[in-house]
Amino acid sequence: MEKKIYEVIVVGGGMAGVCAAIASARTGACTALIQDRPVLGGNASSEIRMHICGATHHGHRENARETGILEEILLENRSRNPQHSFSIFDTVLWEKVRQEEKLELYLNTRVTDVETADGRILNLKAHQLTTEKEFMLEGNLYMDCTGDGMIGARAGASVRQGREGRAEFGETYALDEPDTGTMGNSLMFRAVDMGKPVPFKRPQWAYEYSEEDLAYRGHSDYCSKMQNYDIESGYWWIELGGTQNTIDDAEEIRDELLKTLYGVWDHIKNKGDHGAENYALDWVQFLPGKRESRRIEGDYILREQDLLEGRVFEDTVAYGGWPMDMHPPQGFLFGGDPTKYIALENIYTIPYRCFYSKDIPNLMMAGRNISTTHMAFGSTRVMATCAAGGQAAGTAAAMAVKKHCTPRQLGMDYINELQKQLMRDDCYLPGFLHKDSDDLVKGAEEILYSSETPEGAAEKIRDGHQRNEGNEIHQWISEEIISQPQWLEIRLKSVKKLAEIHLKFDTDLTTEIETSLSRTIREKQIPGIPKSLVKHYKIQALKNGNSIWEEEETENHQRFCMHFPNAEADTIRIEVYQTWECKSAKIFEVRAYEA
Repeated sequence: MEKKIYEVIVVGGGMAGVCAAIASARTGACTALIQDRPVLGGNASSEIRMHICGATHHGHRENARETGILEEILLENRSRNPQHSFSIFDTVLWEKVRQEEKLELYLNTRVTDVETADGRILNLKAHQLTTEKEFMLEGNLYMDCTGDGMIGARAGASVRQGREGRAEFGETYALDEPDTGTMGNSLMFRAVDMGKPVPFKRPQWAYEYSEEDLAYRGHSDYCSKMQNYDIESGYWWIELGGTQNTIDDAEEIRDELLKTLYGVWDHIKNKGDHGAENYALDWVQFLPGKRESRRIEGDYILREQDLLEGRVFEDTVAYGGWPMDMHPPQGFLFGGDPTKYIALENIYTIPYRCFYSKDIPNLMMAGRNISTTHMAFGSTRVMATCAAGGQAAGTAAAMAVKKHCTPRQLGMDYINELQKQLMRDDCYLPGFLHKDSDDLVKGAEEILYSSETPEGAAEKIRDGHQRNEGNEIHQWISEEIISQPQWLEIRLKSVKKLAEIHLKFDTDLTTEIETSLSRTIREKQIPGIPKSLVKHYKIQALKNGNSIWEEEETENHQRFCMHFPNAEADTIRIEVYQTWECKSAKIFEVRAYEA
């Protein structure tokens, strides 16, 4: 057995685990990411192909898209994957993880045992299927991003499974009495138009369904745009298992889902006109997409009221905004609507106390297994929210290792430092201003500019807001770029040794940019790189009016850009030559830091 030692070990390579591991490595911790599948991304991978939902609620909520590492990944994917290929997205995720110097990736590797002593995790045992190697993995901190909370459960952490009764937390929409029901697992398929009639013969093991059986589930090409039920990417409502145990009974549930899926397709093809005469099945999902299983208890359990009130916690580290999306445990067998959306008026925040175990001092978690009630989980479970929490938890884990403290102690003694680091790394914390005492731009002597619009004053690049909020504009907006570049010039109070300069551009945080199997979702998106994003710019460090360092980017496709001048300067100059399609230059924030 090969022994490996790390500072932070992240188990689970879905979007939460990917963002957690990258954040941990970038914050300086020697990190391992353990994934039991051949690809990363979890429900967003080519094995399952679910699009990444989040606080924008498919563009219904303005300026709400999650930034940070997830935004970086999705923009990279958008620049290389206009065809919405999930296999290409697999590769983008693999590349992002593999290029991190302090991060080691283990694919096809399953944790088989969790060794504990005195209430702490000592090590993990793991088997790598492809190499037949056995590993003993030791870390200072462990992070459960498995979705199922498997590491926490095996370590003896307090976990929840099922639905709470109304009395426990006073939740209006909760059940009268608790039960063991959960949301179920789903199998989806991809259908393609072959350009000519294609017959389909139902396998003898598949179920048969009438129009009455599918009464609440849109399934024809004619109604897809109205109901968001897209015949090419059917269907999230092919869901079962919530009345069983989605972990213990996973294989049986998968088999039932296959019988159901082929029965639904038989109905679409052979029982009435559904506009599917020319369609053929191209791909059938074999690894079910799982919504709910265990949740690990932290020092705080997020609840329904926190979401409905749009609560802002003092120890906020992430946020959500997807409605409470409550699927009945019966899933496909439920006789009514396949889900109930409980709308949220505002986005809500998630406290740091939801991201570490209340029992195991060196265990953290991120993803759908964080500390929530079933009702709150209806919103927090979506992948963009999980990814934002993953970055927060990964950053916190690395900071705790540096400071030789537990995750709980970090929250008690260093929460402001954690929040400052997250905002520096382009994570949005609703209700918080980016006040960074180390930033040189905040205290700069003056900001000069080529032009500004009435609503987009240049001074707004240091107002502490990293995005527009409501009707408030928090960015520099220049006049139209014609023959000459638009520019900003930040004059510092004195000569400084510039180590880093951070730029945060406009990528239209109302729109969605994720890869999707759904034609309906794809058609709602604006194709290509966000039009408002700066494409071609030059940044300079000047001393006494002379340029001593410069870099030029001609094909920028990222919102958050970092530069490392390592130069003594008294002025920073940014020239914008071109955007991807917008007439004006737009910059939300400029930050500069000394060595």
